[in-house]
Amino acid sequence: MDPNDLRIGDAEREQTMAALRDHFAEGRLTREELDERLDHALTAKTARDLAQVTADLPGAQPATRHRVPEYMKPPPLPGMGDWHEAMHAHRHQMHQVHHEMRRARREMRDQMRGQWKHGPARHHRHHGPHPFVGLLFVIMIIGFAVGGFGVFKVLFGVWLVAMLFSLVRRRAHHRG
Repeated sequence: MDPNDLRIGDAEREQTMAALRDHFAEGRLTREELDERLDHALTAKTARDLAQVTADLPGAQPATRHRVPEYMKPPPLPGMGDWHEAMHAHRHQMHQVHHEMRRARREMRDQMRGQWKHGPARHHRHHGPHPFVGLLFVIMIIGFAVGGFGVFKVLFGVWLVAMLFSLVRRRAHHRG
């Protein structure tokens, strides 16, 4: 009995359907052809039926549990070995490029996170008013209690000068 007439199982069907999806991804099949061939693969009963689904595609081999003896195999097509080697090399190269891009993306993300934690400008780390503002507030309260409004006007002027000085210093630091 010919090994191609033996019944096949789900594993052989899955193997052929995976090969069909690869051929679709590589542009050898249209969506309609893929759907049609997947239907045929699902309904195939023998290795011969399954082999017909991929017969016109490169690298098509019948998905059988039993190996066909070498004397029964057709001679290899000229140039197909080189094609397989080239495709393997291309896939390997694309795999390396993919991993290199992921590594670079990860390094950039880590670098950006480091910059966010330890910001380049000091004024981003300082939150809230300057400690001098609290001191001015205390002096202003004392001025109200003891000296009246004359001291309040002086303290208000000192506070305005301090705020302007702080603003100028931050702008100069931000530019530098």
